[in-house]
Amino acid sequence: MASSATALSSFTSLSFRTTIPTSHFKLSPELLLPTSFCCSKIKTLQTFSLSFLPKPRKFMPSQAKSDDIDTTFFDEFNPEEEIAFEPVEPPEGYVPPPAFDEGVPETEEEIAAAYEEMYGPAYSGVSVLGNDIYVMDSKIKKSTGFGSKTKKEKVRDGLEERVVQVRRVTKVVKGGKQLHFRAIVVVGDKQGQVGVGVGKAKEVIGAVQKSATNARRNLITVPMTKYKTFPHRSDGDFGAAKVMLRPASPGTGVIAGGAVRIVLEMAGVENALGKQIRSKNALNNARATVVAIQKMRQFSDVARQRGIPMEELWK
Repeated sequence: MASSATALSSFTSLSFRTTIPTSHFKLSPELLLPTSFCCSKIKTLQTFSLSFLPKPRKFMPSQAKSDDIDTTFFDEFNPEEEIAFEPVEPPEGYVPPPAFDEGVPETEEEIAAAYEEMYGPAYSGVSVLGNDIYVMDSKIKKSTGFGSKTKKEKVRDGLEERVVQVRRVTKVVKGGKQLHFRAIVVVGDKQGQVGVGVGKAKEVIGAVQKSATNARRNLITVPMTKYKTFPHRSDGDFGAAKVMLRPASPGTGVIAGGAVRIVLEMAGVENALGKQIRSKNALNNARATVVAIQKMRQFSDVARQRGIPMEELWK
């Protein structure tokens, strides 16, 4: 009780002091009493007015001074009046530049050099300034995994690549399933060299690269006549697939479908007939086509092995 009485007496002896002039705010008559007041007068603080705080004012355009804005231009301006265009007179001694079609015409080499200097070497494979024409495809990324920065140079062996099929394959393991991609690629130079390869990887690009490498290891030579067709008939089978190949007259084209057509086109065959007899599996049909091609033999090779002139084969 004694401590509470001491706190109360000290509280009653409080005084409010401020550095704000009294002319900036209003006080009730009760607050104009001596600074020491009892606890019963605390409720009189509600009558304290905050009129000394400045109130925000909105800026009105009408309050702007007329001296700040110059509007004399609009006094004599007529928006409907048509204004004639008057070009600026050239200064004294001005000589206009020559037209583009005047002067000595540029040669083709100068034009090619200018284009190559601005845009780089052209796609024609010719460099006037001696730049590297394979600068765009000299290096390709080797995607062996996510975020890999390893680079691999592109193989320049004259072989073209054609993707036959890309499939997702899964392997069931103890922890679940592992997803991979299997790609079938046919490579060839369209001059009698062709190969079929298959590869698997966790990414499509990696699978294509593996299958292209595998196809280059299994290249074969396709016997062809001067009319870009087969020398004779041939049949080949691989697994459950069977393929029938027949020569055709010039102008026939490649009449085949699926993997057989891709193999024949990459080999450079222009006139031939092909037919898939049994299975529709792309990989087995491509390998059956390779088997049928390997059975073919040129007439000159047969005559050499038999030890007779080539004309004797037609008798």
